[in-house]
Order: sequence, then C-alpha cells, then structure tokens
Amino acid sequence: MSIKLNIVNFMEEKLYKPMTREELAKVFEIEKNYEEEFFKVLEDMEKEGTIIKTRNERYGLPEKMNLVIGKLEGNEKGYGFVIPEKKDRNDIYISSENMNGALHGDKVVSRIIKRSEEGRREEGEILRILDRANTTIVGTFESSKNFGFVLPDDRRISMDIFIPKAHMNNALPNQKVIVEITRWPEKRRNPEGKVIEVLGYIDEKGTDILSVIKHFNLPEEFPDKVLNQVDNIEQIVTQEEMEKRVDLRDLTTFTIDGEDAKDFDDAVSIEKLENGNYKLGVHIADVSHYVKENSPLDKEALKRGNSVYLVDRVIPMLPKELSNGICSLNPNEPRLAISVFMEIDKNGNVKEHTIIESVIESKERLIYDDISDILEKGDKKLKDRYNHIYKELVYMEELCYILKKKREKRGSLDFDFPETQIILDEEGRPVDIRKKERRIANKMIEEFMLVCNETIAENMYWAQVPLIYRVHENPDADEIEEFNKFIHNFGYNLKGSKEVHPKELQNLMVEVKGKKEEELLNKLLLRSLKKAKYSSEIGGHFGLAAKYYCHFTSPIRRYPDLEIHRIIKEYINGRLKSSTIEQIESKLPQIAEQSSTMERIAEEAERDVEDLKKAQYMKERIGNEYDGMISSLTHFGIFVQLENTIEGLVHFSNMLDDYYYYDEEKYYIMGELTKKKYRIGDEVKIKVIGADVLRGKIDFMLIE
Repeated sequence: MSIKLNIVNFMEEKLYKPMTREELAKVFEIEKNYEEEFFKVLEDMEKEGTIIKTRNERYGLPEKMNLVIGKLEGNEKGYGFVIPEKKDRNDIYISSENMNGALHGDKVVSRIIKRSEEGRREEGEILRILDRANTTIVGTFESSKNFGFVLPDDRRISMDIFIPKAHMNNALPNQKVIVEITRWPEKRRNPEGKVIEVLGYIDEKGTDILSVIKHFNLPEEFPDKVLNQVDNIEQIVTQEEMEKRVDLRDLTTFTIDGEDAKDFDDAVSIEKLENGNYKLGVHIADVSHYVKENSPLDKEALKRGNSVYLVDRVIPMLPKELSNGICSLNPNEPRLAISVFMEIDKNGNVKEHTIIESVIESKERLIYDDISDILEKGDKKLKDRYNHIYKELVYMEELCYILKKKREKRGSLDFDFPETQIILDEEGRPVDIRKKERRIANKMIEEFMLVCNETIAENMYWAQVPLIYRVHENPDADEIEEFNKFIHNFGYNLKGSKEVHPKELQNLMVEVKGKKEEELLNKLLLRSLKKAKYSSEIGGHFGLAAKYYCHFTSPIRRYPDLEIHRIIKEYINGRLKSSTIEQIESKLPQIAEQSSTMERIAEEAERDVEDLKKAQYMKERIGNEYDGMISSLTHFGIFVQLENTIEGLVHFSNMLDDYYYYDEEKYYIMGELTKKKYRIGDEVKIKVIGADVLRGKIDFMLIE
C-alpha cells in the first residue's frame, strides 16, 4: 500500500485530530534521514487537495474540516459554483463577494458557510486556490489614455484584465490578444497582465477561429522531432511488409465518406454466403505500424488525444503525411490494415469473426450523398457509374437494416440529430447554414463500425486482454425523474424512472417520432444522460444498450483506437505474456483519462467555433423574420431554434406586451396580465434583433 494511502487511511480514523508534519512523521516511524522525503509527500498531497494544511500548520482531510475541494465554474455575472471532486455531493454556490480572487477553471478549497435549504444549494466561500487554470487568457484589447484592459473571450472569467502601459506590446483597440497574468486578482482588485501576442483585428479573416484555437491551447504545429520522424517514414508500402500479411488486394473493398474528407481510416467489403448470412469485412488503417510506441510521434498523438474539426480547418492528431498519406486508405493504392471479418446472420448476430493483419487496395472512394442517391432515389447516372459494386451496396443496405433492428430490439438509443453544415466564402465569412441529414449511406457505415467495435470489445474481454473501453454509465435517477416530470406536460410518461432501462427511453423516442417536439425532447433526454468516456475498466454502454463497447475504427483521429490496435496485434500474434499484460494495464488508465479530457476540449472548441459562425451569419441578417420553435425556457427568457439549427434568445426585457415569469413546476412562461403562455415545442415567429459575435450569442424578438 502506498504511503499516501496510508496517510489518508490514518486521517480517516474517527479519533484523528489534525497533526503537525513532525507529529505525523513520528506516528509513521519515519527515520530522521527520510523526514524530508516524507514532508515532500505531505506537500504533494496538499497541492493535489487530498489533505489540507491549517493556519497552525496541522494536516487533516478536507471533508473532516467542513471543506470541499473542487473546480470553480465561473459565471459572467461574477458568481460561481464549485464542482466537487468527490461526486457524492452537490455543487456549491459562491457569491461574487466570496470568490476571493479565484477565476473560472481554478482548482480551489471552499468552506461551507450556509447549508442547503429547501430548493437552495449550499453556499460557500473560496479559502485557497490550489491550481490556477488560466496563466494566459485570450480576449479583446481596449485602451484608455494611460493603460489598457482585456475583455476575456471566455465570459465565465467575469473580470477584465488590467494592462499597464508598459505591457501593452503595441496592441490596438479591437484586436484579439493573448495576455499573460502577472498578478492574480484579490478582493475588489482585477487581475493584471501583459500582452504577449497580438492575433489580429476582430473582423480580420481567420482571427476568430485562431482565438478559439489559442483559448483552448490547441497545437497548431507539430514539433520538429515529430516532423523529422515523419520524414523518415516511407510513403509506399514495401513488398517485404506485404509478404508478412494476408493479401486482400483483390477483394472488393471501398471507402464511403463525406465529400470533403481527406483521411480515410475505414474501408468495407461484403458478400452474401450460401447459407444466407452476410460476410462483412471492416478494414481499418494500420496506423500503429507507423506510429511506434513512445516515439516522439506517439507522445504527440497522445498529448493531442484526437483530431479537432473546426469549420474551416482540422487540427489533426497525426501529421498530414500520415493522416492523408500513407495511413489513409486512398483508392487504388496498397495500404496496411487490420481487417475484421464477421459472419452475421439474418437476426444481426455475429456467428463468428476473425481479426487479421492485412494489405488491402480500396477500389473506390465513395461519397455518402452519391451512395444515398443510388439507394434512396435510384439515381440512374450514379447507378451506371457504380454498376460494378451495385450488388455490394444493396447487400450493405440490407445488412444495415438488420443490424439497426437488432440494436433497437435490445433498447439502443438512436439520436438522429441533424448536424449543422456551415458554408464559408473565401474570406471565411458564413454564407449559408443548413441542416446536414444522416442518410442511408451514413447509417450503413455507422452500423458496420458499431458492430465491429462491439465485436472487438467482447472478444478482448473474454480473452482477458486489457483494453480501453468506451463506457456510458447509467443516468442519475434524479436527472431521469426531472426529465419524466417535464415530459408529463406533453402527455408522455416513463415507467420505472428510478432504475430506467434504455428500452423505456427508446419507446419514448418512438412515441415522439415525427411530432413537432421530437427534436427538443430528444435533446433534453440527451442532456439528462451522462457523457460517455474512456476507461480501462469495462462498464457497459447505456446509450447503445451494449455490455461491451470500445473505439477501434478511427486510429487516424482518435488515440484510444490506435492503442487498441497495438494491443490486438500483440494478442493475435501470441505475444501477450503476463509481463506485457501488466505493462499494458499500468498505462491504460492514464491513456483513458487523457483521451477523455482531450475529447471534452475538442467538443467545446468545435461548439464555440460553430456558435461564433452562427452569430456572424445572423449579424448580417438583423431585421429578418423567421419561423422557429421554442427549444428551452429560463428565468430570463425563451430560446428559439430555427429550421437551420440556429438558436437565439428572446430576453424577457424584449417581451414588451407584459411582464413574464417562468413557472418551474409547470414548465411554461406566463404573462402576469395577459396570462399568455409559452411552452417548449410552441411554434413562434421571430425577428433577429442582435448578434454578439465575440460571445457567440444571438438575440431574437417575438412577433405576432
């Protein structure tokens, strides 16, 4: 047992009273010449927030001292919430007076000053800041005569940053800048900083997205040692390597992707067997052959965790020489792959499967919309063009429906949300925003990747091979109960909402299908569920109603998939000794944690860029009128979503015909005098009255 765990166990004892470091050293019988090391352990534990040092230099556990360690979630109005590290307690409200110099994202120690009462959260104050989240901040520079100040892009940092004249670094008003904090805020005193980089004027081409990249610290370039390594990777598959593998170059394989995709990490093949079963081949780029473990390339890929897809660019996990070059399953070029063949019966059961190292040659680079046009509309021109693989496409469509039906039968949730497609001109300005539908070709590839990921996860689990699983935990009973209360207003009801089964939620989704409130209720349901994450422990996937699930099919753009490929190759080649297994097991938790963290950052950055471009688009359309639907209600107004996925706020201050308030119990907004009610799902007409590009916010006004 580690010394840290021993210390915690000792402090958890009922009779423990906070002790000095010397007293603790005595209890643990630390010899004189090891005391410094022991004190260093206490110091580290204090920095981590595991233990707390009081003003009189005594150590104890935070929870025994009425203290809570957590991350501060700021708000632009100045207050915040501490999100506790220990998940067994609720968030703590911190008023602006009790922030004591803490900023959004900081790891803090807070003390409870007011216990929770009916309907109110616990209230606390920040006592100490353990770790600062924002050493640099991206924002807009403004200047006064003798000084400047920066308004942070992230409005959860509610304070402007004061910039002394000597530290303005030639920044000009309305420029986006990066500031380094030189003095942290104190009570009634703003933080101070110096401008370390000027990104460009707000409305200059590319400055907006660059600001998001800098805000999230996304890496724009690859380090030299990574590029040097890439330079030494051959861009052709050698004859020697091909001879070591199963040669599938004559097999009809092809890729199906979006029109603008450049990295192809999955190809598929299919045939119908004499017994009526389907033999599905999923062929995934063997990235692990090129990205060797612990090499500079590998370390950089883990650091990035995944590729980030922003509207006008991709920040890739791997350099383009790999992602678009030798690893990409480009048509008519030999490529190394890991191939999974699955025999699937007419009920969608995988009867048997094999996993091999292969060399393939994709016969076609197909596009989702073209294949959907063939299968959905019978497009004659396209059908003639792809006549040589038409039979395979028909088999794929048949198998897609079989697999989908099987998933539905067990209760898998299928959120069919339209994606937003943003079209930019040469200057990076949004000229069109529309819904991007999921059509049959998208669904086919989706089903094949799902069944492949499940097959790999189940196989590895029963082989007792360590793996990174994709885990989606069961939802909190309180969240589902709240959701159930809400849908009651629409005439729906969940049975057994305490321990809800995905099948019950799926039945609801079927019930709302085609209704005007479908998209809104599905969105609210999704918000009631937990977020999926990576884990070295199996935990099941609630949303897919699957016991075994992992990510195997996208090693070009996701690190867990790349790591799983390495493990699979060790396994199928019989190289998994107990020492190797121990080695793998020891590193998987850290890889899972890093991958989950980077996935959340990527999602946030992608959402911010999308919001920003939507606000830019609507700024050019102020005064325009649109039909929309109420998507959510708050204590300050009504959110309305338009047909093209853009959402804006109708603030109560812009509802001039009455004084409106939100009735939380009944889930509607009502006018005091007119008794006019607005509910989620109501169709309304709006006028665009404002758009704040910096905050990615849009303001609407209701019109009769």
